[in-house]
Amino acid sequence: MRGTLTDSYGRTLDYLRLSVTDRCNFRCYYCMPEEGIDFVQRKDLLSYEELDYLCTLFLSLGVKKIRITGGEPFVRKGIMDFLTQLSRHPELKEITLTSNGSISNSQIKQLATLGIRKINISLDSLDRQRFYQITRRDRFEEVFACILKLVEEGFLVKLNCVVDGNKNTEDILPFVKLTETQPISVRFLEEMPFNGTGSFVPPTWNHIALFDYIKGHFPDLVKVPDEKNSTSVNYRVPGYAGSFGIIPAFSRTFCGTCNRIRLSATGELRTCLYGPPVANLRDVLRSGMTEALLVEEIVQAVARKAKDGFEAEAQSKKIPKKSMSFLGG
Repeated sequence: MRGTLTDSYGRTLDYLRLSVTDRCNFRCYYCMPEEGIDFVQRKDLLSYEELDYLCTLFLSLGVKKIRITGGEPFVRKGIMDFLTQLSRHPELKEITLTSNGSISNSQIKQLATLGIRKINISLDSLDRQRFYQITRRDRFEEVFACILKLVEEGFLVKLNCVVDGNKNTEDILPFVKLTETQPISVRFLEEMPFNGTGSFVPPTWNHIALFDYIKGHFPDLVKVPDEKNSTSVNYRVPGYAGSFGIIPAFSRTFCGTCNRIRLSATGELRTCLYGPPVANLRDVLRSGMTEALLVEEIVQAVARKAKDGFEAEAQSKKIPKKSMSFLGG
């Protein structure tokens, strides 16, 4: 191993969020316009071979965990073969996934065989009509059946719910109630400015409002330990099988312990979701640059990581914010 990726604030970056596609079969309002976005051409996507090669470099630099994201990763043809290849790297301690629930039963069984046991599902409502209004797709039953199947097969499932005061606050308490019988973790997220439209109003339902609202209805909830580098503050209702957490995604209170870097499907390397790309590894790789120089490009880019999400956002103030489908969350 060549060492570790460390920024100028002493943070070790050992968690790579890897987007394999910008395409998605849903049209969630907070991610992209109803008509969709201009998806990139296939030639502009990193091939699976290029993705695997770059992962090899990141692993040699101390990355231990890779989360596969999209868009929706399961809409890209060949995804299971890529996951199989990725799982063969002995240095990689953990592969996790984020999906909208478009995972077939056969893929679920394949994931279990590969040892991929942690999956985040984006789900913003437990009501079929609200689900349709949010995703613009009538597929709630399919998604919820996928969640139940994952739980049945022993996966560690987290549900990510983006809270919007005008869309789905009626779902907050039902989501908490869901953890009474289901051993899952629900995480409520503040809305973020990555809807692909360039228009955004800061959320009124911030992490403080969310906690106060839930506490008002479940006054006996207890704090549970947060994982190292966790972005969520986590709680449990006594006697419930699962738990819930609140992620200050817009307030950005967790930046001081951030250990994440992001690579888009087109090779854009970001050291912060809110910041501009700090390098395009696809272009560097395809230019014929040597492996040593490519590694140096990564090391130097990470070293310049902003102090927090606010500083990173200031660096990209004049650059239109891209869709979350492109960024990969």
